[in-house]
Order: sequence, then structure tokens, then C-alpha cells
Amino acid sequence: MKLHPPLQQATLLRRYKRFLADIETPAGEVFTIHCPNTGSMKNCWAENTPCWYSDSGNPKRKYRHTLEVTTTPEGALAGVNTGRANALVEEAIASGVVAELQGYETLRREVRYGSENSRIDLLLSGSAGDCYVEVKNVTLAEGDRGYFPDAVSSRGAKHLRELQQLAQTGVRAVLFYCVQHTGIETVQAARDIDPAYAAALDAATAAGVEVLAYRAEISTEEIALRKPIPFR
Repeated sequence: MKLHPPLQQATLLRRYKRFLADIETPAGEVFTIHCPNTGSMKNCWAENTPCWYSDSGNPKRKYRHTLEVTTTPEGALAGVNTGRANALVEEAIASGVVAELQGYETLRREVRYGSENSRIDLLLSGSAGDCYVEVKNVTLAEGDRGYFPDAVSSRGAKHLRELQQLAQTGVRAVLFYCVQHTGIETVQAARDIDPAYAAALDAATAAGVEVLAYRAEISTEEIALRKPIPFR
């Protein structure tokens, strides 16, 4: 995913009210920007560390700038704009990076499905049948281990139940962890944060739901999934 224009650097002063962050530019200007992340952002940012943001160029927006990348306490980079995850996965599939999801002729987004009235992030279709792909953005790390979720996620558990029902009927169902964190080497459920999600994940994988995890390379000009990493 090429970033046009490239991201701009600043210092992250604080993140608050979930969707707001204060930054200071190299010129000393301090202002508030939008933080597009509903999670806790645990372990993926610290005060007075470098961050990178985008400019919508829309003066009518209340907060025209968006927080995109933070620096973790360990010095890794984390892509905190969860709105980019689906597009990153779609791009990686289209470019052939995700070998496990090749061979489908069509891709649709946000298709309704399931008994709980969900929307699947990506629906791949082809002569071999359909493949339902649910995407989750991973930024929580402890050491080189990545965890999901970073806060209790009843919505995440719901999606796992929907995927499980598909798998039980013989339909291919995939949970895709989009790892926007340069220091993560493996991914697993955050059992201490959300035991219910972890239990739903156990049930889903036992029923045949596949789990894929790919890590992104992050720069001011491009974010792209490049490397598969193990799911534990």
C-alpha cells in the first residue's frame, strides 16, 4: 500500500478519549489528530516518542490528520490505523503474497452472512467454492509475541462463532491476523485479556477454521504485508 502523500513525522504526546491524540511537529506546533483505533493500544505507544500521521487534505474535517504509526516502548513500529487492515490483506492476496489464498476469481467486501447478521471482511469465490476471510489487526506485543485482542472483544468472539458455523458445513473459513507491528514474530490469543475470545478461537479452530498471520513492513511511504509468521 503506497502512501500518497508520505506520512509526516511528529512526537506523540498523548492518546486519550480513545479517538484523539495530541502531537507536536518538528516545528513545535501542537495539535489534536484523529486516532482510528477502538482498542486499548496496549504496549504499542509511549508518550514523547516518534509517530507518523497522514493528512486528509480536507479542511472541513474536524480533525483532518490521522495517527497512522506509533513507536513502541521497545522501539518497534506499530500501524495503529485499523481501517487499513482489510485493504492490506486484499492487496497481499491480489499480489500473490498470501500463497494460501490464491486461485479465486472474485473478491467481494463486507458481505452479509451468518445467523448473527455479520459482515465478512473478504469473500473469495471461484470454481473450488467460497472462502470467507475475517481480518483482525494485531499490534499488542510482549517481547516478540503478538496477541489478539488487546481489549475484551465480544464482536471478535461473535465473528469466530460465525466462522465456526461455516466450517462445520464444509465452507472454507479463515481468520487472518494482519500484524502491523515490526517486532512481532508469532501470534496467539490474549487469554488473560479475553478468555471468552480465546475459548471461541479454540472451538473455531477445532471445527476447521484456518488461521493465517502475516506481518507488515512499515515505512513513511508504504505499508505492506510481506511475511507469514506462526500462529500459536
